[in-house]
Amino acid sequence: MSDETTNGAVAPAEAAGPAFTVEKIYVKDVSFEVPGAPAIFTENMQPELQLNLNQRVQRLGENAFEVVLGVTLTCKAGDKTAYVAEVQQAGIFGLMGLEAQAVDVLLGTQCPNILFPYVRQLVSDLVQAGGFPPFFLQPINFEALYAESLRQRAAQGDAGLANSEPAGNA
Repeated sequence: MSDETTNGAVAPAEAAGPAFTVEKIYVKDVSFEVPGAPAIFTENMQPELQLNLNQRVQRLGENAFEVVLGVTLTCKAGDKTAYVAEVQQAGIFGLMGLEAQAVDVLLGTQCPNILFPYVRQLVSDLVQAGGFPPFFLQPINFEALYAESLRQRAAQGDAGLANSEPAGNA
């Protein structure tokens, strides 16, 4: 035990190990529009929903990244737009002591998985507060989306880039 601490301090080997931390989670941007209100509420409509999902990553420092998960939900009734909900949920994540491949995987899978429940709740609250029936985003498989993005990156790059894809990704 005395090898692990020096006067109550953590040993340097433990302090310098790999780390993944959630530093901050916040709403970066939010918008809700009902362009046809109040007439849209009197129409008997069969809604058609269109969901667009995007993700952006920005390096803030050597070990800090901002990940923004964006969702745009558009509800149409025939040729009229009933509502549009746009949410950009963001987080600042610390990734220290990790290889570049591990950082890429965490930014593409774990970070959006952490942000998704916040996006889901905010979209649901906006739609309901806008006077419409509740809408719940279904779970999203960010691991599958990440794997697809790796395949697209390999297809867009030349053969040298495709061969540099890390082995064992699924």
